[in-house]
Amino acid sequence: MPYVRRRNNVDAARYLRQRETRAEDLLWARVRDRQVNGLKFRRQHPVGPFVLDFCCPALRLAGELDGSVHDEQVEADQQRTDLLTLSGYSVVRLRNSEVEKDLAAVLSVIIAHADRLSETISQSTLPSPAHRERGRG
Repeated sequence: MPYVRRRNNVDAARYLRQRETRAEDLLWARVRDRQVNGLKFRRQHPVGPFVLDFCCPALRLAGELDGSVHDEQVEADQQRTDLLTLSGYSVVRLRNSEVEKDLAAVLSVIIAHADRLSETISQSTLPSPAHRERGRG
């Protein structure tokens, strides 16, 4: 990919959306328009210094699609994942080859992560047992 000077991550995201990979295109066709459990996903979504391949902001689920170039940058990818995790995101890393070979399995992985995060969020928003007891008259 040729170097193009970008002012910010919004410009970078726009640039990447115009040049998406086959795997990104395949996956986006299946997660867009609330097709996965009614969840809103965004593609090439800027978060801090990063642009996520896809993201469900409501669940803080970040999806990264990795091609063969990522075999050479394992440490950098782990640092990115660690920083996103510290920012409250759950990161699911998927291989482009997996998306192209078995999209249904990839969607199952995404759904499992989304279900786990939904459960965590719903449990954290429930009133505590002590609070429920005080409410009884």
